[in-house]
Amino acid sequence: MSLDAFSQQYRQRIDALLQQHIDDLSDVAPTLKAAMRHGLLLGGKRVRPFLVYATGNMLGVADELLDGPAAAIECIHAYSLIHDDLPAMDDDDLRRGHPTVHKAFDEASAVLAGDALQTLAFSILADHPLPSALNRNQLLMVSQLARASGYAGMCGGQALDLAAEGKQVDLVALEQIHRHKTGALIECAVTLGALCHHQLPTDQLTALQQYAAAIGLAFQVQDDILDITADTATLGKPQGSDLALGKSTYPALLGLDAARELARDLHHQALAALAPLPYNTHILRAFADYIVERAY
Repeated sequence: MSLDAFSQQYRQRIDALLQQHIDDLSDVAPTLKAAMRHGLLLGGKRVRPFLVYATGNMLGVADELLDGPAAAIECIHAYSLIHDDLPAMDDDDLRRGHPTVHKAFDEASAVLAGDALQTLAFSILADHPLPSALNRNQLLMVSQLARASGYAGMCGGQALDLAAEGKQVDLVALEQIHRHKTGALIECAVTLGALCHHQLPTDQLTALQQYAAAIGLAFQVQDDILDITADTATLGKPQGSDLALGKSTYPALLGLDAARELARDLHHQALAALAPLPYNTHILRAFADYIVERAY
């Protein structure tokens, strides 16, 4: 199966699952429910659930076992974007070509929608039916998602990012920001898919996490490149928004050509991590290619 076909198949699957999770909520707070739906179901690349499915599929795990972790991590990602767009943070009016949640509704609804999607994520993951052989792994999944989305991961990275606005940070500091803010959740997605296999050897899990760490950073490097080379219509958000906020970016620190070279180097690291694995890694390798070749 090609990367495009795989991606389309599982995007349809995750979109239907996310729609169902929102539909299953009671109507006790209809405005909040509508704001959650707006933030969660406006499309997007669905990179994190894709990686859950791609990893699990490679390991022979049934899709039904992967559905909970895939939906949970996308709820976390959606909540982070809703909060990231708020005036107190990046103050963005557009997300995926549509008004951000605080623009479509209001700031209070956006804060609450993000909070509710975060808690929904852990409810989905904890309640997801898995075989008894995976009971311990299910607890590990909850722990991994909490760590990757919290102080030691995404939230910590966002705090570092905000603190660095308007300042010139060095390459080491910039990498620390993005390994936390972006990379932690991408690495978590691969880990969640792997933990749905009940006896994956530790060395294989480590190799998959090394792959994810490389593509996670490459994803951010390419994002920085696109922020200055793509237009607003293609990006679905204002072009040059990072520069407007005074953020340090890889092209700003290294120059555009060197940033592209860094993305290619990270791509090579990702492929090298996959090489020893005794599985068909075609989809994960193709995804690494996509990361550094994408135009949006």
